[in-house]
Amino acid sequence: MPARVTAVLPTRAIEGGRIAIEGDRFPLDQPQLPGVRIGHLPARVVFASASRLDVIVPAGLPAGPAPVRVDAVAGATAFVDIAAPFASGLHQVDSPVFDRDGNLYVTFSGTRGQQVPVSIFRVTPAGTRETFSSGIVNPTSMAVSPDGVLYVSSRFEGTVYRVTADGSTEPFATDLGVACGLAFAADGALLVGDRSGTIFRVGRDGKSTTLATLPSSVAAFHLAMAPDGFLYVTGPTLGSYDAVYRISPTGDVDPFYVGFGRPQGLAFDASGTLHVVEALAGSSGLYRLTPDGKRELAVAGPGLIGVAFDRRGTLVVCSNDTAYRLPR
Repeated sequence: MPARVTAVLPTRAIEGGRIAIEGDRFPLDQPQLPGVRIGHLPARVVFASASRLDVIVPAGLPAGPAPVRVDAVAGATAFVDIAAPFASGLHQVDSPVFDRDGNLYVTFSGTRGQQVPVSIFRVTPAGTRETFSSGIVNPTSMAVSPDGVLYVSSRFEGTVYRVTADGSTEPFATDLGVACGLAFAADGALLVGDRSGTIFRVGRDGKSTTLATLPSSVAAFHLAMAPDGFLYVTGPTLGSYDAVYRISPTGDVDPFYVGFGRPQGLAFDASGTLHVVEALAGSSGLYRLTPDGKRELAVAGPGLIGVAFDRRGTLVVCSNDTAYRLPR
């Protein structure tokens, strides 16, 4: 039986991501490894066996489906969907966020205490990046309230700001430690992660109470609210592995999944499936967690920080400086 390609995993990637080409009888008895091309560009092989080739997606590919071909291997062509850069020149430390109209909000967070000309940019569905708001020092995490208002935390000030439609800001809640992840509960309360180990519940009046405590994070807490009202939290520590935590509305904490090396942003898609960014080198990418407790690589990409879904299922993943878009 001749050599053949049977699958490419995952089927979505950004430049620099590591994908696996699965198949049968890849020729490894030659002085050099089989050549691989993605689209019109050569891809570097970083692992090889008779049934699998791992390659790095080259830079410079156009967005959309790209054929994956292995030299001297015939058969049907497999494809990988290449994500398009959607916004650049950013400094993200958590996930971006969509509003109800499909606009994407991204940040330039800067170094600790740095005053930057623009704190928050708005990217329209057409891809136009607009200056939206200035004046928030170290904008960190964002969430859109049930009534459509944007809220932004400052890890430098320990404050959460309410941002009006014209980009003006006003303090909503203060004294929240190193304020990182944000998420809204169904009753309108805002949940805020203080990376030193506290999850706050902030009422509509801006007053906070402690909902739960977690191990402190060396980077940031990231929050996502599930459709069933449970809160999911990640926060990288100095441990070899870190958990995705599940917190009940009454503050009970359970490790939901243990096995990520450096979990970052997380979000639920329209079907209620949780997606988590893994930033650990060699395993980096966006993973989905299946109902039976397994993880599957959904998007391959290096150095990712955040993830967001809009109402139509459009997916955005972002590194520190670039947001990439993948249509549904």
